[in-house]
Amino acid sequence: MKRKPNVSYRYHHMGVPTSEQRPGEHYSSTFRMYTSGGEDPGGFRIQFHRFDPGSCLHPLIQSTPHVAFQVDDLMAAVADEHLLLGPYEPFSGFKVAIIEDEGVPIELIETELTEDEIWGEPKAHSVIYPEETVPLSAQDVSHQISVNPVDNA
Repeated sequence: MKRKPNVSYRYHHMGVPTSEQRPGEHYSSTFRMYTSGGEDPGGFRIQFHRFDPGSCLHPLIQSTPHVAFQVDDLMAAVADEHLLLGPYEPFSGFKVAIIEDEGVPIELIETELTEDEIWGEPKAHSVIYPEETVPLSAQDVSHQISVNPVDNA
């Protein structure tokens, strides 16, 4: 990746794949992925991702830690880059793409949302969490489908 001179980059978080169940995980049925709430232990926000078999996300995203930068122009930032995901809007006001740089995924984010709006409660009825309530597990997704079959048809 070459930093684009017309794009501003600011550290946002670090994403770390894990096989360990962590407190506060939420399940994305879209990506078959569990995500922690974005811990911020030492002043650096760290988010953990655990993947179910069959996740549609690129193997590099599932296996390699990534750094995320907030950018002021996502489309300019991803121009001429190898895309692994997106660009897409997982929830309103938050645009994301993941590119590959020499075998490492890098997440790029464009948003005007505050940190509290981003890291607060997970966003139900969104691309990442399409269910009515954000599930904690894959079993919760199955339960929502069986309890509300009309809503999920």
